Amino acid sequence: MILHRGRRLVAALLLSLVLLTTACTPKAPGRFDQAQKESTQQKSGQAVTKTATQGSEFNKLFPNAGDGYQRVYSQEKKGFAEAKLKKGGKDIALLSISDTTSTPSAVAKFSKSTKKIGGYPAVEVGNTQTAILVGKYQVKALSRDPSFKASDRADWLEKFNLNGLAKLK
Repeated sequence: MILHRGRRLVAALLLSLVLLTTACTPKAPGRFDQAQKESTQQKSGQAVTKTATQGSEFNKLFPNAGDGYQRVYSQEKKGFAEAKLKKGGKDIALLSISDTTSTPSAVAKFSKSTKKIGGYPAVEVGNTQTAILVGKYQVKALSRDPSFKASDRADWLEKFNLNGLAKLK
């Protein structure tokens, strides 16, 4: 009986020792741990700068709907706001305003612009996109339907409250 108790005691002590040593052993780093550490410590190259304008500030500057068109806000975040332009329930175009302080390379394409819309430098990007630069803000119209031509995009860009946008800081 004493021998039996002794074995139980030794077994319990050994089990406790095994649990204690394995629980306190440092875990080997996983294959993604280094990448996670680098990305969370990174300060430069963030998607949006702290000084970017809140997207909600842009909403009041979008053109009003009318003439059979419907404006539906689809995205709003710091430095950006977007609305879908619909006609007959169909997406015709995307309208957007973005703060270029987060993407200074976006401004470079306007430096050689000879075209103006609403008094601001304008560029055509491919066959479906027209953009203007109002101070540090880029205003875009993107065709989602072939019926929405470059002239339509220019007309809608002029409908934005461009003077109000130029006054935003």
